[in-house]
Amino acid sequence: MNSVKLGVSALALVAVSATGSYARDQIQTAGSSTVLPYATIVAEAFGENFDFPTPVVESGGSGAGRKKLCEGVGENTIDIANSSSRISQSDIDTCKANGVNEIMEVRFGYDGIVFASDINGPQFAYTPADWYNALAANVAKDGALVANPNKTWQDVNADFPAQELLAFIPGTKHGTREVFDEKVIVAGCKASGAFDLFAAASTGADDKAKAADAAKACNDLRKDGVSVDIDGDYTETLARIAANKNAIGVFGLSFYQNNTDKLRVATVDGVTPSVETVAKGEYPVSRPLYFYVKKAHIGVVPGLQEYIDFFVSDDMAGPDGPLAAYGLVPDPELAKTQEDVANDVAMGPLQ
Repeated sequence: MNSVKLGVSALALVAVSATGSYARDQIQTAGSSTVLPYATIVAEAFGENFDFPTPVVESGGSGAGRKKLCEGVGENTIDIANSSSRISQSDIDTCKANGVNEIMEVRFGYDGIVFASDINGPQFAYTPADWYNALAANVAKDGALVANPNKTWQDVNADFPAQELLAFIPGTKHGTREVFDEKVIVAGCKASGAFDLFAAASTGADDKAKAADAAKACNDLRKDGVSVDIDGDYTETLARIAANKNAIGVFGLSFYQNNTDKLRVATVDGVTPSVETVAKGEYPVSRPLYFYVKKAHIGVVPGLQEYIDFFVSDDMAGPDGPLAAYGLVPDPELAKTQEDVANDVAMGPLQ
């Protein structure tokens, strides 16, 4: 991290002690495995450049991190939840029930969700409908819903090789899974015609209820071993692919970019995932990355405000910073985020 340390020229590197007192003097963060490497880079640089201990950064998944954030206020609770999906209203309600009344939402950049296989495997050009028809429990055929009969990728799409279907996807506690479900599975369900069939079969009272029922039905994935949830981080998915050369894995763009010697990435709707295609909005499966701060701990946990400021600084999250070098797609509205962080702006109601 020495090069990072030398590059942090725009920041005051000698920090003053935070106001107030606290039995714990080390920042505690947990959550997304996608955000984990970025948060680790920032934490290490923070420990080198400021007179505060290096923050503790743990993984566990976006949902688990937000759950820990909402356990309450005090030294036995974490300060920050890292998340690759946006906080939910149920999270906010849990927070409030436990006395966590103000949360700062910090969007620090973007990432893409990619589909990759063994480096020596075939090249795939997917659409969301391909993934739906590969993994869904029920698919549309001849205007009706039937149990998924597909065994190979060629069964899904005649242009694909006759390769056995096997997909390693993030488990339900991961933020990546939430985005995968919405932007790939539900989108593919709609494109395949299954969504309309599910909606027509729904007993919902109105169109909104029928659509909600249909989306839920779309996300019912097959349980015959074709779709395998991975509860660990991307390194586990990579290891599974190394042991199963025909498998396809779901990864964050940055993880893939740091493992191009082992993985071959697929296109989605004809677009190759890259920092450039995500930044331009061309790649269809991208998502913002966040961390959520417990405002009650700011000014109490030493260095917390300084860490937040440092994380979103140009030197870290900007186009020429180490996070972009690792694979982060910088946020074009980073200056607004920096202003909100400096002013301790709490998040308002979800839109």
